[in-house]
Amino acid sequence: MPTNSEVEMSPAEVDAHLSRHETGVLALARDDAPYAIPISYGYDADDRELYLRLVSTPDSEKREFLASTPQARVVVYGDDDDEYASVVGVGALERVDLEELTPETIAQYGETQRPLFEIWAADKPDLDIELYRFTPEKLTGRTVVVERDEA
Repeated sequence: MPTNSEVEMSPAEVDAHLSRHETGVLALARDDAPYAIPISYGYDADDRELYLRLVSTPDSEKREFLASTPQARVVVYGDDDDEYASVVGVGALERVDLEELTPETIAQYGETQRPLFEIWAADKPDLDIELYRFTPEKLTGRTVVVERDEA
């Protein structure tokens, strides 16, 4: 029977995990309705902020949830053989106005896996591409090591 041990990550380990990975899940809620989507992000370990580029259409569910300026959660997880790690951040998700962009900020968006600009096969006039900054008030991580019985 496998056993597992769970260890809380140090702040440095949380930063390393977020810097090493580029994808996760953004979870939002409005009233009693949850909403979660896969994301790609860039991470600034000095300020402990994640930078997201989110694409939506005018009548999309995503846009409705983003318009309600909800509290957000970001989950970033990964595994390596018998070791599983996850980081959960809880905090504010704020839209970044284009006037606020600096070369340093643009570099953070460059860390995301999705390109900052895309070429679509068909015309997409209603796509809204917005930049967001996620500033976690709480950032925690755990590592679980599973020890499997040798058969």
